Amino acid sequence: MTRANITLPFSLPEAYRTLKEKVRDLAERCIAPRATEIDKLEEYPEDIYQLLKEHGILGIYLPEEFGGGGMGALGACVAIEEIARHCSNSPLFLSIPFLATRAIEIAGSPGQKKSLLSGIASGEMRASFSTTEPQAGSDIAAMKTYALPDGDSWVISGQKSYCTGSPQADFIVLAARTCPDGKAGRLRSSGELRNISLFIIPKGTPGLTVGPPERKMGMRGIPTCSLFLKNCHIPGKNLIANSGEGFKATMLTFNSARPGIGARGVGLAQGCLDYALGYAKEREAFGVPIVQHQAVQFMIADMFLDTEAARLLVHRAAALVDVGRFGKEDAHFISAAKCYASDTAMKSAVDGIQILGGTGYMKDHPLERFMRDAKQLQIIEGTNQIQRSLIARNLLDL
Repeated sequence: MTRANITLPFSLPEAYRTLKEKVRDLAERCIAPRATEIDKLEEYPEDIYQLLKEHGILGIYLPEEFGGGGMGALGACVAIEEIARHCSNSPLFLSIPFLATRAIEIAGSPGQKKSLLSGIASGEMRASFSTTEPQAGSDIAAMKTYALPDGDSWVISGQKSYCTGSPQADFIVLAARTCPDGKAGRLRSSGELRNISLFIIPKGTPGLTVGPPERKMGMRGIPTCSLFLKNCHIPGKNLIANSGEGFKATMLTFNSARPGIGARGVGLAQGCLDYALGYAKEREAFGVPIVQHQAVQFMIADMFLDTEAARLLVHRAAALVDVGRFGKEDAHFISAAKCYASDTAMKSAVDGIQILGGTGYMKDHPLERFMRDAKQLQIIEGTNQIQRSLIARNLLDL
C-alpha cells in the first residue's frame, strides 16, 4: 500500500467540516465579543439566538423531513463545541432543545413530531426539559410530581427544579408519575418505575408557574428556574410516552443527548487551551516567555492530550447515537464521553488559570468564567459520579 492510499482515521466527513468552519466563524465574529457581557449582566442573549436562527444552526441535528439539517447528534456536537470555545451560555440554544426533542423523536407521535420538531428547526419555537425535583435528581425513583387522568385530559401537580430555559420555552417536556391514587410515595420496583410518563406542557398552561431565576455560580445567561404545577390540565394528545414506556424513553433521552454535554466540555477545554497558550507566548518571566519553561509546557501538553481524547470520545458517542446505539448495552461509551469531557473542561480551566497566575484569577480574563461554567458540566444530566457508576455497572454486567 502506498502512502497516498492511506486515509486519515477519525476525520469528520466534509459536510461536518464545513459546518465546523461556518460555526467557528460565527462564534469568533459575533459570539466571542458578547460572552463576558452575557455573564456579567446575567442577560438572556436573544441576539445570539436570532443569529443562530438566521444561519440555520438551531435545527442542524433534526431530520430534514421536519426542516432540520439532518446532521444528527454529531452535527449538534460539532456546532456546540465551536460555540463553547468562547461562550458557555450560547451553546444551550442547541443543547437544551436537543434534549427535549430527543424525547419526542424517540417516543412522540407523528403529529407531535411534525408540529414541535418543525417549530424547533425553524427557530419559531423554543423548548426545555424537566425531570429533576427538590428530592429527585439522579434518583428518579424519588419523583413525586404526578398526573391523574381526567376524561380525555391529564391533571398534573407537583414541583420541578433547575429547569433551564423555562421562562422562554414554548413548551416543556416534563416527566411525571401517572398514578391513579395520586400518592407521592417513592418508587423502587421495576413495575413502579413503569408509572413514569412524559408530557408536553405548553407555555401559559393554567396551573403552571415558572419560578424566579436561580442565582447561579456560572452559566448565568440562560435562566434556570423551578416549576410549580397545581392542577395543571393538559389534553391527552400531549402525552409523549405512557406509563409503560415513559421511564425507558426518559433514560434513552438522557443517553442520546449526553454527547452534547460532552461537546460543551470539549469546546470549553479548547477555549482554555487557546487562551492559556496565547498568554504563555506573550508573558515573560525570568527573561523569557513563560511558555519556554518546562513546568508550563507540561501543563499545556496535558491540556492538549485531555482535550483531544475527550473530542474523540464525544465524536464516537455521537456517532453511536446517530446509528441508534444509545440503549443500555452502549450506555457506558456515552457516559464515558460526558464524564471525561466535563472533567477535562474543569481541569483545563483550573490549569489555564494557574498558567496565567494572578492574572487568571481576575475577571479581566475569561478563564475564571470558564472555571465557573465548567463546574456545571460535571453535575448536570447525571453527575460524573453517577456516570462512573453507570460505566462500572455495564462493565460488570450488573
